[in-house]
Amino acid sequence: MKAVAVIPHKSGSVHLAALAKPNVEDIPNGRGVLVKVLRVGVDGTDKEINAAEYGEAPPGESFLVLGHESFGRVEAVGPGVTELRPGDHVVATVRRPGTSLYDRIGLSDMTTDDVYYERGINLRHGFLTEHYVDDADFIVKVPRMLKEVGVLLEPLTVVEKGLHQAFEIQRRMRIWRPRKAAVLGAGTIGLLATLALRLRGLQVTTFAKYPKPDLNSDLIESLGAGYIATEVRPLLEAAKGDGPYDIVFEATGYSPIVFESMRILGKNGVLVLASVTGGDRMVQVPADKINLEFVLGNKVMVGTVNANRGHFEMGVADMAQAEAEYPGWLKRLLTHPVRGLENYADLFRHLTSGQGVIKVFCEVAEL
Repeated sequence: MKAVAVIPHKSGSVHLAALAKPNVEDIPNGRGVLVKVLRVGVDGTDKEINAAEYGEAPPGESFLVLGHESFGRVEAVGPGVTELRPGDHVVATVRRPGTSLYDRIGLSDMTTDDVYYERGINLRHGFLTEHYVDDADFIVKVPRMLKEVGVLLEPLTVVEKGLHQAFEIQRRMRIWRPRKAAVLGAGTIGLLATLALRLRGLQVTTFAKYPKPDLNSDLIESLGAGYIATEVRPLLEAAKGDGPYDIVFEATGYSPIVFESMRILGKNGVLVLASVTGGDRMVQVPADKINLEFVLGNKVMVGTVNANRGHFEMGVADMAQAEAEYPGWLKRLLTHPVRGLENYADLFRHLTSGQGVIKVFCEVAEL
């Protein structure tokens, strides 16, 4: 069967590879689930792996199949699988257990291992292929009503994990009722964070670089959230009148903004960082002032990356609520479909085409 793969450590090596079709028997204890891949989303992670910034092939393999944002339909299940059946629509989680204590209790997203296993990212093949097989423990059922937007579940789980951590941390307060939030960045994660916060009843202002009107600003304002372009009103200036914020969700991919984010956070607030940044960028910051405000204001900063099964299930619930409260909103994020694995070059072309792109995805097979 066809697959889109890279040769790790070789920049620009994305190509069409061949894999043998898997079987449910490949998974021990009768827990195998064979899934026909329908759609796969791609993002900056795939672009960075193709640029040889990171990523390793599975042991004994010369290439790594890309794709960690899956959506598919069950074709067969092993005798030990009772929670899924053929015809179910599903999404697979990304990380697989290592050896740490956290991995052993189902929290592989919190692993302390130096080596980690992620489908389509590191040491495990991904989902940009025609079929995959996995243990039922890592397969999450998606209601049929969400099949048009199910490919958005994996990126949504990054948001779900961040917000879940924020509320878990704030149990220290005994009572915490956040009312006002800021989201920094209006890409896929920023848009989904705006949605998730609005579903929780918060007043949200989303900050993005470009002035409106564009699709991103329209999507944000259609949720009843505010939109501020930092090219017009810089973040610190705008937040003087609009903030401070009980939650700040940073999703810009631009590390210096983190320090400005710390300054617009209100007392007893939580700053959630979702950007994964490389490089060696240096900035000057008012360190004493930031430190003082964090200490005296009982503020918290936490990062979110990857997600466990529980966050995927939270995401399913939020997507269902979104379809009820904002029908059709999620589908508008699916801006750049590419039909067929053989057209993989178009996936990467769209990823680098800039403004106007929200979610690029491959239509591997008919829904």
